[in-house]
Amino acid sequence: MIGYDTGTGLERKFCQPEAPLSLSKGAVIEGYASLFGAVDQGGDIVQAGAYGRCLTRLAGEGRRVKMLWQHDPTQPIGIWDEVREDARGLYVKGRLLADVARGREAAALVTAGAIDGLSIGYRTKRAEKDASGRRLLSELELWEVSLVTFPMLADARVGAKADDGAEAILREMAEAFAGARRALAEG
Repeated sequence: MIGYDTGTGLERKFCQPEAPLSLSKGAVIEGYASLFGAVDQGGDIVQAGAYGRCLTRLAGEGRRVKMLWQHDPTQPIGIWDEVREDARGLYVKGRLLADVARGREAAALVTAGAIDGLSIGYRTKRAEKDASGRRLLSELELWEVSLVTFPMLADARVGAKADDGAEAILREMAEAFAGARRALAEG
């Protein structure tokens, strides 16, 4: 799925990770938010190096790519500690914030396997069409990477593993919710 905000020029690409979203110590998640050379559901292909200028500029300004929930700018859920290009694509690694309610919910959903998609929010700086009419995106201004329900690129995935302490807390929460559902169903 692709989204486009005509007011800001912000585009969004949803990326379904190929492996489960990785969630470890302190709710750390990592995976690929974009894969180079892969055709997404909108027919676009991100070229290697498309994020380079933007990432260099952000680093020079001491700024970071935002981590949002479902592209909602009012719902930051964590911090991307590492955002970089490699030969495969745009690799991200960050932390879901347990002190933020939506961050705790996101961690529970990732751990349960209910959420496993990543999506990028960006503005196209340079692109051209190939012979088949697909856009070849060669320079992008990356604004944010979101955890999403429905990603755009089926081959980019992230996985989920909680550390023992977080896993125990999430199990207790799941049991509490299950008990509340049973009570509501009986009452």
